[in-house]
Amino acid sequence: MSSTVSLGPLAFAADRLLAVGLLIGFLFLVDRILVAENGRAAPATGMAVLVGLVAARVAYVVLHWEAYAVDPWTVLAFWQGGFTAWAGLLATAAILAWRMRPVRAMRRALGVLAVLAAIWFAASAMLQPEARPLPDLPVLVGMDGTEITPENLAGKPFAINLWATWCPPCRRELPMLAEEAANSDIPILLANQGENRQAVADYLLASGISPRSVVLDKQMGLMDVAGNGVLPTTIFVDAEGEIVATHVGEISRAALSDKLQQLQGD
Repeated sequence: MSSTVSLGPLAFAADRLLAVGLLIGFLFLVDRILVAENGRAAPATGMAVLVGLVAARVAYVVLHWEAYAVDPWTVLAFWQGGFTAWAGLLATAAILAWRMRPVRAMRRALGVLAVLAAIWFAASAMLQPEARPLPDLPVLVGMDGTEITPENLAGKPFAINLWATWCPPCRRELPMLAEEAANSDIPILLANQGENRQAVADYLLASGISPRSVVLDKQMGLMDVAGNGVLPTTIFVDAEGEIVATHVGEISRAALSDKLQQLQGD
C-alpha cells in the first residue's frame, strides 16, 4: 500500500492523514455520545485529545532524547512527526475516566477509543511498504565532479535524501542531514534534484553546509526511484539492494537515527 496520498499537486504521508482522520472521528463520535447522554457536549473530549497528543510527543522525545539533545528546539517541531501511540492512548483514556460523566458515557467513549486505536494499529501495519528492489540508479555527480555509480554503493546499506534549494522543508533539514552524513557509518547521500552545480555550491556556501555528501541528480532520476514526486524524500536501502523504507517530508534527527539503526540491524 502506498505510503503517500496525492491531492492534486500536494502529497501527504498516509499515516499522518490517517491519524488526523481518526482524531476528528474520535472528537465527533464522543461529542455525539455526550449529547445523547447529557444533552450537550463537554470540554473533556478536547482535553483528552490534547493531553493525549502531548503525552505521545513527550514519550517519543524521552525515548529519543539523545537525538533531541543535539537540537532541543526540535522538540517543538511536531510537524516532523514523532509520537508514541501507546502513551497517547493511555493518557487519553485516563482523562476520559477522570473527567467524563455519567459513567455510561465514559464507558462508551472508552469503547470508541479502543476501536479507533485498533483501526490505527491495523492500518499502520498495512501502510508499511514491503521491501522492493532498488531500480537502476541514475549517475550521480559529487560537488567535486566525481561520479557515483551503483557499483560504488553495492553490498552496503545507504540512504539518499532528495532535496532542492527552493524547497523550504529541505532547507530546514539539510544542515542536520549534512552533519549526520559526516558522522554516520552508513553512507547518506544528499541528492539535489535538477539544479546546476553553481547554484547548489552558492547555496551550500551561504548556508555553511559542507558539500562532502552532496551529489547532483541533474535529470531528477531519483524522483522516479522514490515514486512519489515529493521533496524532501529520504530513501533507505539495505545491503541486499532493497528499498526498505521511504520517509516522505521533513525528517527529524530521531527518525533518521531509527531508520539507520534498522539498516545496521538488517
